[in-house]
Amino acid sequence: MRVLIVDDSEQMRRTIKSLLCDLVEEVCEASDGSEALAACRACLPDWVLMDVRMAGQDGISATRELKSSFPDTKVLVMTSFDDPGVCEAAAAAGACAFVLKDDLLALRRILSAPHGLDDAPGP
Repeated sequence: MRVLIVDDSEQMRRTIKSLLCDLVEEVCEASDGSEALAACRACLPDWVLMDVRMAGQDGISATRELKSSFPDTKVLVMTSFDDPGVCEAAAAAGACAFVLKDDLLALRRILSAPHGLDDAPGP
């Protein structure tokens, strides 16, 4: 499985990469939404793990554009903010799962589920 991690914090990308290293074959990275679109074209990930609030293009608008260009790519939105409005915006943009950053182990559960979404908290 190929995963694209999109987060403006290099430390967070490193943490997520370390957490998933035994589950994924390839990890690509981007630091904002505009980089995510180019990285998605380059690495064609199965999953995009998208932060919401980033410098440059935010994760919600990037998810909308990404799903328009790559409709089969699954997008999981990650955020530090437990806000129902963010979850709703992520779902409207095309995200299929939503994870709070204080529960990153949920990423492992979602990505290792047989169909990828069995345990996914919905947006």
